[in-house]
Amino acid sequence: MRRSIGITPALAFVFVLLAACSTSPPAPSPAPAPPASGSDFQFARAREMRALAPTQAARISVTGARYSPAPFLQPGNRFATSAPNKPLLVAEQPVSTFSADVDTASYAYLRRVLTEGRVPSPDAVRVDEMVNYFPYQYSAPRGRSEPFAVTTEVMPSPWNPANQLVHIAVRGFDLHAAERPRANVVLLVDVSGSMDAADRLGLLKQGFHLFASQLRDDDQVAIVTYASDTRVALEPTPGKDKQKILAAIEALRAGGSTSGGEGLQRAYALAERNFDAQAVNRVILATDGDFNVGITDPRQLENFIASKRKTGVYLSVFGVGEGNLNDALMQRLAQSGNGQAAYIDSLLEARKAMGDALGSTMFPIANDVKLQVEFNPGQVQAYRLIGYETRMLDRQDFNDDKVDAGDMAAGHTVTAIYEITPVGASTGSVDPLRYGGARATPASGAKGDELCFVKLRYKLPGEASSRLVEHAVRAASAHKRLDAVPDEQRFAVAVAAFGQRLRGEHQLADYSYADIATLANSARGTDPDGYRAEFVRLVRMADALSAAGSH
Repeated sequence: MRRSIGITPALAFVFVLLAACSTSPPAPSPAPAPPASGSDFQFARAREMRALAPTQAARISVTGARYSPAPFLQPGNRFATSAPNKPLLVAEQPVSTFSADVDTASYAYLRRVLTEGRVPSPDAVRVDEMVNYFPYQYSAPRGRSEPFAVTTEVMPSPWNPANQLVHIAVRGFDLHAAERPRANVVLLVDVSGSMDAADRLGLLKQGFHLFASQLRDDDQVAIVTYASDTRVALEPTPGKDKQKILAAIEALRAGGSTSGGEGLQRAYALAERNFDAQAVNRVILATDGDFNVGITDPRQLENFIASKRKTGVYLSVFGVGEGNLNDALMQRLAQSGNGQAAYIDSLLEARKAMGDALGSTMFPIANDVKLQVEFNPGQVQAYRLIGYETRMLDRQDFNDDKVDAGDMAAGHTVTAIYEITPVGASTGSVDPLRYGGARATPASGAKGDELCFVKLRYKLPGEASSRLVEHAVRAASAHKRLDAVPDEQRFAVAVAAFGQRLRGEHQLADYSYADIATLANSARGTDPDGYRAEFVRLVRMADALSAAGSH
């Protein structure tokens, strides 16, 4: 399982994909003015972003006499294109299946764009990543042997009174710092010329300092860099030698063309050479994402990373920068490597993604986490999963333990929200079938009151067979009023609404940014780190940008 892999023609191609970063950063443009209003927290964010990454101000497009902000998408940025999920008839397709997702890159990128006074491209908006960016105080599981707790809430839809929302919350078991296993980490750092900017390598170095400060004495970290050549900047070093680690981080410099060649191989080889079955073994790739994969099939790169995942060495990806960001590929690499994709837009985000990672969230408690929801046609006419477009699975994949799915780390939560149309609601979306056809059968007896049945399947680390958690959602549990719903669930709904409106989804056409801000503000609850207050300000920023373009 730990043997080294030689350079085959296919593997050589993989390395070529890492050899395409440009040799100089994009030319800066004038920095935008700070927001006209907002708290000190937002102004601090704006000042930080202007210092790190000056970019051009919002562009305005003209259509006849009507002005509207144009989505800002620099030519080198690449995002995966996926159409929003559509409503499905329960009578025809009663089961929905998807992979758990705890990536957060989309929200951090959108925050950067909006803070700079720009409108994000709809392709950059992944609603599930926005919702799952925030910490939630959902009900906790009982212990490590049963690492998940599933809770649900049913409530009126704030944007469509005829519909309801089913909020599904999954919370993972959390580790105390003293309980976490050792970490065997290799930092694979892009130091090519395109990384020579304060919002790229400079920001990563600050984050790595925070990362190093959390190392325990028995942890181990190494650093591999790639640019014109590939080198080991730090041999595997115990966490107790912090000064040596910090010196190696400080010595990182960007310049020259990119020759990724042996970068991944050397990083994985270091992790495998020092593989510790009792530790978490992980490669962390930090890059602006300019892989230039358009010349051939990126699946070869994914397959290489997936093969390494099977040895027990996982991959996480930290993206930085703007203008040549290949977000689409970074998402796929992280999914192939059983890791998380995060976007580092500021020192505050670096602290969240790197400084807090060694507290617990870098350590997996379950692999191949899948969710499946079966709707009762006697209660639900139609449903729509909000987000998770890139994580959809076939129904049969749920019970197939060979199908890869998302992983969850200690303390993570996963939130999924379905919009449902109850039986009897008049929608006019489709006509009834004249000749019937294959239809789901309504539940009867004790099951007749169920709206849906939630199943969660997962594997404990090191196990090949999955385990199952089941949870019934009853119609009688539905809240009659939205303000009676707990803050955690209402705030998640506000975030989901914001993502849908940014994407221009027609379901939110009559639900304004002001409505979203009001809902989020009323559900802020305890907010020790200010993430929810910042979200409200971002919604108001989007509202201001929209208003500025509507006159």
